[in-house]
Amino acid sequence: MTTPNKTPPGADPKQLERTGTVREIGSQAVWSLSSCKPGFGVDQLRDDNLETYWQSDGSQPHLVNIQFRRKTTVKTLCIYADYKSDESYTPSKISVRVGNNFHNLQEIRVISVKCWITHPKASSSTRNKST
Repeated sequence: MTTPNKTPPGADPKQLERTGTVREIGSQAVWSLSSCKPGFGVDQLRDDNLETYWQSDGSQPHLVNIQFRRKTTVKTLCIYADYKSDESYTPSKISVRVGNNFHNLQEIRVISVKCWITHPKASSSTRNKST
């Protein structure tokens, strides 16, 4: 997501998109997962339904890779995780890494998971989420 202004922590990005505060750009990227169970993959991760989700099916770390086809500045990264509903499967932390390709990713932030996560300084051509 991109935003011209500072996005408040915990803000609902769908509401921010409706008001024109942010613009969803995830459709411009190629999404891949380290693993997933059948029926719990990228489509469920991106379907805007809070009842569906990605479920990994492999050893840790569990990764979501978001790669843009061209250099893209991302000002805000929003992630929804419902730790209260299912703490056994929801990550307790997310590592945000950026770089020009998968092999030169640098960790810029580790975030504890509690609610909508809005990270205002994620900018690069590659995004990565891991537990």
